[in-house]
Amino acid sequence: MDISRKRFIEAFAGGSALLVFSGCGGGGDYGSAPAPAPAPAPAGGCSESISLNHGHALTVPAADLDSTTPKNYDITGAAPHSHQVTFSAAQLAQLKAGTAVTVTSTAFAGDGHTHDVRVACT
Repeated sequence: MDISRKRFIEAFAGGSALLVFSGCGGGGDYGSAPAPAPAPAPAGGCSESISLNHGHALTVPAADLDSTTPKNYDITGAAPHSHQVTFSAAQLAQLKAGTAVTVTSTAFAGDGHTHDVRVACT
């Protein structure tokens, strides 16, 4: 039984999946993708933006904003490898005061890449 593209998309989109199609353009610099826009912060929460992200995620618990010692976080998320980021006590205080902070992750041993992680809290 053949199914038309329209029928397939209707059936697929009718579930819980969301399809996003993007067109192919000519050329492009695939090595320098722009950093994604930060996710909107929930009221009283923190949001993060990770440069050249491929599945990494970070959650900074609100209780950590009162820390007087540095805090280390794993940003593996859905990525196939891990990175660590560390926020100093002063940076955590800046986040609590509403100032965005950017830190650089540890390097991935496989190829040495890092990520800049920007966090803002409301």
